[in-house]
Formats: sequence, C-alpha cells, structure tokens
Amino acid sequence: MSTPYGGRICYVLPNGNHLYIHLKDKLRIRHKKRWSQVMYLYYLLGWKLTRKYLIRQDSEDHKILEQQLKKEKQNTYILALDGDMNFQPSALMLLIDRLRMYPTVGAACGRIHPTGFGPTVWFQKFEYAVCHWFQKTAEHVFGCVLCSPGCFSLFRGAALMDDNVMKKYATKATEAAQYVQYDQGEDRWLCTLLLQQGWRIEYTASSDSYTNAPQEFKEFYNQRRRWGPSSLANTLDLLNTGKETSRKNSSISRLYILYQILQTAFSILAPATVCLMIAGCFTFIFGLNGNISLFLAVLPPVFYMVICFTCKSDNQILVAGFMSIFYAFLMAATFLSIIVDMVKQQTFITPSGLFFIFLVVLYFVAALMHPQEFHLVLYGFIYIICVPSAYLLLNIYTLVNLNNISWGTRETATYEKLGTRKAKKYVKYEKKCKCLCWNLEFQVNEDQKISASSNPEEVVLLNDASESQNEETENFEAGAIDDTVDERWIQQLQENTDHIELVEDKLDEDEIPFWKGLIHYYLEPLKEDKQKQSEIIKDLRNLRNKATFVFFFINCLWIVCTFFLQLIGSGVSINLPKISVDGETVKDAEIHIDAIGLVILLGFAGLLMLQFVSMIYHRIYTLIHRMAYIGSASKESEKKPLLKSKAEPWDPEMIPEPEKNIQKKRKSFDGQLEYSGINCHGMD
Repeated sequence: MSTPYGGRICYVLPNGNHLYIHLKDKLRIRHKKRWSQVMYLYYLLGWKLTRKYLIRQDSEDHKILEQQLKKEKQNTYILALDGDMNFQPSALMLLIDRLRMYPTVGAACGRIHPTGFGPTVWFQKFEYAVCHWFQKTAEHVFGCVLCSPGCFSLFRGAALMDDNVMKKYATKATEAAQYVQYDQGEDRWLCTLLLQQGWRIEYTASSDSYTNAPQEFKEFYNQRRRWGPSSLANTLDLLNTGKETSRKNSSISRLYILYQILQTAFSILAPATVCLMIAGCFTFIFGLNGNISLFLAVLPPVFYMVICFTCKSDNQILVAGFMSIFYAFLMAATFLSIIVDMVKQQTFITPSGLFFIFLVVLYFVAALMHPQEFHLVLYGFIYIICVPSAYLLLNIYTLVNLNNISWGTRETATYEKLGTRKAKKYVKYEKKCKCLCWNLEFQVNEDQKISASSNPEEVVLLNDASESQNEETENFEAGAIDDTVDERWIQQLQENTDHIELVEDKLDEDEIPFWKGLIHYYLEPLKEDKQKQSEIIKDLRNLRNKATFVFFFINCLWIVCTFFLQLIGSGVSINLPKISVDGETVKDAEIHIDAIGLVILLGFAGLLMLQFVSMIYHRIYTLIHRMAYIGSASKESEKKPLLKSKAEPWDPEMIPEPEKNIQKKRKSFDGQLEYSGINCHGMD
C-alpha cells in the first residue's frame, strides 16, 4: 500500500502474525537511522498504543483509562535489532525477564558476539569479550550500563515515552557537537536520555546474540570513527549533568561518577600511555637510552597525525595499516624479550614481569569463568599486539576526522553515478558448445537500462521502449514529484514476486492525518541550504581543531613530564631490592622503578582488579538468573500442551484466495522467513 512516507508491505505469516516492511521515500520523509527510529517509535507507541485510549476518552472514566494506559506502557517492550543479528528465542526471553522483574529498568542488553573471519575479526572477538567480561559487568554492578547497543536491545515503552526522552531524541542537530553526539551513535544518546530521566539499564550475560563484525581494516576504522567521539561526547554529557542525574537515578551514585571519571581519564591518556609503552619496548629490546627511545616512540604518531591532516581518508587508513603491522611485530618482540629477560635474570619480580603475569592470569581466569567463551583466549595475543593500532593510531584517525559525520559504510550511490552505468544485458537464452579448440556461445539478450525512481534508495529497471517513463525520470531529476511515478514500485513488486500473490490495499483514512502530522513536526525532509551547510562544515572543523588541540595537549603534557623525570634520573625513581624466584634477596642488586610509571601501572591494575571483582559477582548473579529461567521454562512446557503442527487457516478477508493455494504458497514462503535462527511462526 502507498503511504504518506512512501510505502508499506504486510506479509501475513502462517500462524496469523503480521510482518510489516516500511519503505521510506527520501523526498517525503527524513532519512538516516535516527529518524527511522523516531518514525517507528512514534508509530508503535503513539498510534498503535496510545490512540485506542484517546478514542475511548469520551465514553469511559479518565482515571481508569489512565491506569490502563500506564499499565500497558509499562508492559510494552520494543526489541531493537540490526538486520544481520542472529539469536535464539531464549535470549529474548531473558531480556524480558529483566524488564518484568524490575519496573525501573528501562532497557536491557545481552552479550554481543562478533562473527566473521580474519585478523580484524579476531581482534574484535577478544575486544568484545574483554569489554563484556569487565566493563559491562562493572557498570552493571557498581552503577548502571551506559549503552544498550541498538543491534540487540529491549526497551520499555514507558521509558521511551517519558519526559525528555523521545521528544528530545527527535531534536534536529543544529550545533557541531550535536551532530557528533546525536547522529554518530544514536543508541548511546538514547541511553543517555534514559539515564538522565532516572531509568536503569541492565546487562544480561546469558542473553547471547551474534552479529557480523567488520572484516576489513578500513571498515573497522570507519566504524570506530563514529563510535569513539559519540561515546566520549555522551560520557562527558552524563558527567556534566552528574549531580542532577544522581538525584533522579538511584543507580548512579557519586562514587560511580568518580569511577567513570577515572575510566574517561585513562581513555584520554591512552595515546600517551601507548607511546611510553613503545619507548619501553625500544629500551628493552635495543638497549637505547630512555630519552632517545621516547623520541623515537613519538615520531611515528606525529608523522601519522600529519598524514591525517593532509591526506584523504583512504590514504590515512592505508598508512595506519602499514604502521599497525610494524607495531604488531614490535609488540610481539617485546613480549618475547620480557619472557627471555625473566629467564636470564631468574626473577619475575619486576614491574614489566609482574604486569605481564598479572594480565595473563587475569584474562585466563576470566575465560575460565566463561566456559563457553574460553576459546577466545587464543585471540588474546592478537589483541595485545594490536594495542598500538587500536589505542594510538585509531585515536588519532578518529580525532582528526571528527568533522566527518558520514557513516562511511552506508552511503548510497548518487544519481550522477547511476547515470554513468552502462546498460545491463539480461540473458533470455544461452547455448554453449565446444568444438575441438573452439568455444562457441550463443545468447539472446534483452537490453535494459537503469533509471532513478521516486525513492533515491531504489534502482528501477525500465525497458528501452518506454518513452513515458523516460519523461518521468527527467521530471524527477528536475525535482518534481509525480504521483504516477510514486506507485511504480507496487507494479514492479507484483511483477517480480513469484512466491506470493500480492494484493494492493489502501491505508486507513484515520491513519493518514497521523503520518502527515508526524512528518510535519518531526520528519519533514531537510531543505538544502548551502549557506547553512557551509557554516556547519566550518563549525565541525573548528570543533575538530579544538578537540584535537585539547586531547593531544594533555597527552603531550604527560609525555613531557615523563621526559623531564627521566632527565632528573634517580632523584624521582624508586630503588627496590632484587628478589629471585626462590624468594631470596640478591646482594648488591637493585631494581630502579620510575615513580610516575609505577603510579600509572598501579592505577591501571587497580581498575582491572575492581572490574574483576565485579565480574565474579555478576557471574554468580547470571548463574542464578539462568537456573531460574530454565526452571520456569520447564514448568511452563509441562503445563501447556504442545502446539499443533498444522497451522490454523488464515482469515479469508485478509487474503482473498482459496485455502489450497495458500497452503502451497505458505510452504514456499516458510523457508524464507526463518530469520537468524528464529522461525517467524508465532512471533509478534
């Protein structure tokens, strides 16, 4: 059916459930991911949920209606998914349990597992594991989860409909910082709004889902270019309103805000910390002077920063790839040298040795506490040798490209590019034969060309003989919207559908004013204002320059302080006696430790230990939840009779077709709707 925003397709599934597909026209409604979410949420929560109570206002008691509406909003859940997600029904039920048990929980997320093959995916597998094992659990235990990822999360209707949540989420970005915070990580911003309104976000480790991770180095860098600034912007926004948020949200205390401040400080100082680590690698492997090693460690990041300011994005990523390989070999050599040095000196009681053993034991024990994910330890080595790429080069790339607010992986082809495509040949008949050393081919082709439809995301095939359609294409390129062109997708969909006979329908007359009003107030396409766009570009560059200056000034200040402390020498170092493996003190042998480096090491180790303790508590908590779910599920299966294998007949009013034909088409369509491990039969 045709709608004010484009079109809608409704499939009636074998058990009577409906699968809706909304087709957006960029000329009629605002595009991009956040605006699609605004469209769906207002439709589900505004039209589907609230409207039925507004209709009954004149005939029923207002207080009773308000109580019923409040109860239904509290018990309405919306599952947010990405198209490539794979999960089982039990994962969704575990999320529903969290929202049903605790009325103050506004959203719940599960364990995301990246899938794919290659070094980039292997790095992400261990990175995701570490983030969920330590960071997510620490946030859940000590306070509240800051981000419920949009790829697989369950949201409560009452939380989304709360004050300053959906209405503020539908705010158009007008400042440079808002473009970064609002549109680069829309799921993180929505969670920030929920937290500021007093709702809690929880993490359920036993709810597993699987997503396709970026397999190419370029795609990975572009993805993190969006995630990094958005996460930092939302964290700073939450810390800025920490006093007000802690009053509204009982899950966010002053101590938790202090924990987030420390976490943010360590993330900001990550490039300088990596540079100091690389300097230690040069000193440890090549025996260079500390100051010379520090100078050599700083040169590559400075060089890469110049590349990022002067070259295109593709060249920046290419250079980062080569530098990542160099750093990976350097890190691998460093860890091997640390092991050899401990063997030679017959002691592991050194700062580097103790920290190395501490990390290995910590990750190994964490993996033992997650038996189903223990194999991810194999990717730990790749994660460690890629630390300079992920925490040094990626930070530089992200900050220097802060003014780039494009997605980088979802841009659609422009009409200029579509116009340059050659005509495609569709083979109607083909015959091949071989005679001695000659290959003979005979083909009958139909020439078809590509033309732009009324939807910029849709590519329509047109026959060369259609002159009227050529005129429609010219009118569209000139900016005119013709209603006759708009309905072309319905005709083509009917022509190309083999499995099911489609019936064209009309939108309910009562629903049309809702969509027109929603589009008018929130989703009207943005008009192109070249002057405004130039101002936004200028503001984004200024924001990039300011953020880059502050970020790297703090890191440079930290490196300079370390440099002068090394110049001073033993005056600020700590001398400790050398202890052998058997526990005896070696005479006339001391270990010199930099005081500043020791403070950083202890701070980082303390933060990891804090997260490790929270992980132990959360594992016990998850075990209890899992056992309770299995017990309740087994009881429910004993009470309820098994469903009949044969589906009930469909309503003949929905699809005017004999039942026999429906059963045939149902079988052919059944295999296509098994989505990510879930059979769509019976799923709402």
